[in-house]
Amino acid sequence: MKAIEAFELTRNFNGLCAVNAIDFSVEAGEIFGFLGPNGAGKTTTIRMLTGQLRPTSGRAEVMGCDVVEQRQQLKPQIGVVFDCQNLYERMSGRDNLLFYARLYQVGKKRVDEVLEQVGLVDRARDRTKTYSNGMKQRLVIARGLLHEPKVLFLDEPTRGLDPAVARGIRGMISELGEQGITVFLTTHYMEEADRLSDRVAIIDQGRIVALDTPERLKTIHGKGKQVSLEDVFIELTGRDFFSLE
Repeated sequence: MKAIEAFELTRNFNGLCAVNAIDFSVEAGEIFGFLGPNGAGKTTTIRMLTGQLRPTSGRAEVMGCDVVEQRQQLKPQIGVVFDCQNLYERMSGRDNLLFYARLYQVGKKRVDEVLEQVGLVDRARDRTKTYSNGMKQRLVIARGLLHEPKVLFLDEPTRGLDPAVARGIRGMISELGEQGITVFLTTHYMEEADRLSDRVAIIDQGRIVALDTPERLKTIHGKGKQVSLEDVFIELTGRDFFSLE
């Protein structure tokens, strides 16, 4: 079953084409890396796939729901974790989740389950403002999992985290994939994308320029040499440190 399908998906902003007629699909239970330089169209794509932004043209379906015509049916199917944590810092971690649990109409038992899942049970009653950045990120992921979505969108979930915390979150993402949850992942860390993703798409200037497994992309673009996914990314997007203005 296809968890996500996009058909000629396009979004323009004041004459600028941010996402340009992209086609792709994601299998149910797949960890799908969606990679690209800043401004390439990654977040715009996520906003369209999650029903937050109407496409200029084309269409997309997530878990069989049209992202424009069936937004209400779509919402229970998806969880979204953007890089902005937007937590209520005067409330405890548990109270933050209880607030959203009421919106999602899920019980307190589920709140305790996700706190256990992200390793925050011991700090659940502390105010969120006392949390480290890594703890806040785990809480945001817990919030995205509260209603047991079939598809979880993660927009740069390890950005700005120390290596140990980032490793823990990568472990959580792997476990979600093993549980059959479809994960749509954006990240600027190519090693992370290589390690986690079943397949990756690379988008540049609004167009998908490659879509395959990390291993196959490295084999094709290595041409007999051992290369990294970062090497492939730079080759396809034409961006390296010395070309930036």
